[in-house]
Amino acid sequence: MFTTGFKFFFGLFAAFCAAALVYGYTTGGNHVGPLSLGWKGGVGDHIGYGVLVGLAGVSLTISLVLVSFRDADAAAQAHLQNLAEVPTDQPVSASFWPVAASFGAGAAAVGSVLHPMVFVLGLAVIVLSTVEWTMDAWADRATGDAAVNRELRNRIMAPIEIPVVGALAVGVIVLAASRILLTVSKLEAVAVAGVVSALILGGAWVYVSRPGLGRRLVRILGTVGALLLLMGGVLAAVAGERDFHHHTDDTHDDTHEESGEPTGTGEHGG
Repeated sequence: MFTTGFKFFFGLFAAFCAAALVYGYTTGGNHVGPLSLGWKGGVGDHIGYGVLVGLAGVSLTISLVLVSFRDADAAAQAHLQNLAEVPTDQPVSASFWPVAASFGAGAAAVGSVLHPMVFVLGLAVIVLSTVEWTMDAWADRATGDAAVNRELRNRIMAPIEIPVVGALAVGVIVLAASRILLTVSKLEAVAVAGVVSALILGGAWVYVSRPGLGRRLVRILGTVGALLLLMGGVLAAVAGERDFHHHTDDTHDDTHEESGEPTGTGEHGG
């Protein structure tokens, strides 16, 4: 029987193959070139055709690996190891890194068209999310104890993610805030800075006065504020900076002397 993972990735393989054929023939492919990978005729646009064929190959490989290992099914493992009881599956913890990775992919796609800064930011988010997501997946299955798994993950990742994430967070905040303040007018920049400072002060007061409510509130407001700051920074970077008028000193000395001309008035003798 074919497993669920095999069906999914083999379906992707078939879809990418069909897309490669359609793309090849619509971009100049002739004869059986797209069908024979360019052996008997042209394939049209080489880059697009090659990307689609590569994705098809990756999908086929993953589907074969999944069907070989039976999607890591517990019953299949018990049958292979001749166990009397089926081992229980390890529950996995919820992770927001897939959402962060998708946000980074969207930012990179938008930045490739609009602004290099947004593109680099998207790539950084994708790399960071991939590393964190991989470590979470490993830690969930390291041992049978969730507390031990969390301790193992923190022991490996805490010395790395605390300084790296902190530096990235500070850099993103400074960069996004500077784009926003340089886009709006001078008075609007002062107003924005004042309102944000007041909100931060109010949030800190709530966090100190109501610890139970403050933590939940800080998490919600922190997430919403970070998203708004990123969106504002992206839009401001696209809009560009405001015009800065540099004032120059246009005053000149009126009491200058020109070479070869008399400085006084008088009558010339005949």
